[in-house]
Amino acid sequence: MSTHIEAKKGEIAETVLLPGDPMRAKWIAEAFLEHPKCYNDVRGMLGYTGIYNGKRVSVQGTGMGIPSALIYCHELINDYGVQNLIRVGSTGSYQKEVKIRDIVIAMAASSTSGINNSRFINADYSPTANFELFMKAALYAKDNNIPIKAGNVLSADEFYEDDFESYKTWANFGVLCVEMETAGLYTIAAKFNVKALSILTVSDSLVTKERVSADDRERSFHTMIAIALNTI
Repeated sequence: MSTHIEAKKGEIAETVLLPGDPMRAKWIAEAFLEHPKCYNDVRGMLGYTGIYNGKRVSVQGTGMGIPSALIYCHELINDYGVQNLIRVGSTGSYQKEVKIRDIVIAMAASSTSGINNSRFINADYSPTANFELFMKAALYAKDNNIPIKAGNVLSADEFYEDDFESYKTWANFGVLCVEMETAGLYTIAAKFNVKALSILTVSDSLVTKERVSADDRERSFHTMIAIALNTI
């Protein structure tokens, strides 16, 4: 049992899927896993362990933003021995060719967060995906004719920015989309020598202003979850 997770030792698998929304964790567990068992509801941040294709898998909500996600990642790694962390979440497109419902796999994560400023003073750290997990996800997608985009994403601290056109600077340097957790996930995974990957579904576009409905979002997330589960 850790500060924010009430699971007993052994109740969490070595591989954990990490949606931000705890209700999405519940949906993933009930829709994809056999015999899912809830191991955590502290602060309403639901966590489950079940079976997928004969392997134990856990799903843990992390909340929104790097500070919240890092609390759960730190405890999963250090208190429960988790070795593989796969973020499954939504993202907003920065590029015309990255369309609604597209799957994006984050090779690296830029950030507006100050999470690494105190670690790397007067320098920039580049958080990147684990190559093994990245290749497994990409190959599964290819073998199953699932089109994906892969590249740099932005992990932002602000959901509602003052300057709604500021995304264009990132877009001009090839950043594909924006979300709020990947840079923190990749950093903490590197720090503790575990594997991490972020798989994202485009739910809205800053370019076209399109947005999927809540119901459509859930249906379109099936593909992302399938890639994540088959990566392990």
